Amino acid sequence: MTKLVHRPREDAEFDFILGRSKVPVLAYFTGAWPKAIEPCRVMDVVVGDIAAAYTGRLTAVRTDITRCPAATERYGITGAPSCLLLKEGAAVAHSTGPMTIDEVRKFLDGHL
Repeated sequence: MTKLVHRPREDAEFDFILGRSKVPVLAYFTGAWPKAIEPCRVMDVVVGDIAAAYTGRLTAVRTDITRCPAATERYGITGAPSCLLLKEGAAVAHSTGPMTIDEVRKFLDGHL
């Protein structure tokens, strides 16, 4: 995972990152249960590449569902991996399930 992707350890840190960002936030929600582990690992690479490609245009945040339960509930996340694009704290796009880098680019480009 690239250092360009923030990894909050709790909801307060997630909210702090969200509040500081002057650009849209790509919040990528992960889970540690058996069926989610491999798809989340794949998305780690994809989100890292996206964070590098979109430097200055978005803030990427890898959010563990169990560490940030309030954020997970607030945005209605029901599965992992899930991607959520936030502008000024409001969700503008949501996708559940693994995506390729091209799918994430399309997801973002329609909303950035």
